[in-house]
Amino acid sequence: MRTILYILTTLAVIGLAFWAYRENYATQESLAETDQLHRDIRAAHARLAVLRAEWAYLNRPDRLRDLADINFDRLGLLPFRPDQFGRVDEVAYPAPPKLILDNAIELSGELDQEEQQP
Repeated sequence: MRTILYILTTLAVIGLAFWAYRENYATQESLAETDQLHRDIRAAHARLAVLRAEWAYLNRPDRLRDLADINFDRLGLLPFRPDQFGRVDEVAYPAPPKLILDNAIELSGELDQEEQQP
């Protein structure tokens, strides 16, 4: 009886060791994948910072003004004047949509006196 218990205990220890071995490698793989994702996120943030800096550099007002002056004949761009802007009360807002009742029920008749009193 003891030998069977020893054999079962040995098999259980071997099974648990195999399970722990597999879990260890699965955990290491997950950690490596997580590290790679973090590196990808840092690289994306760095690229985004560069793109934002390039966008700010390209949208400098003096550069845009010079481009507008250079391309004035082709584009016909003029500076804004205060009389080009409208007032809020001049904006034509759309009328609210009309309520369309489908499958309307027509009620006719009068309520009894007993039903009208609480």
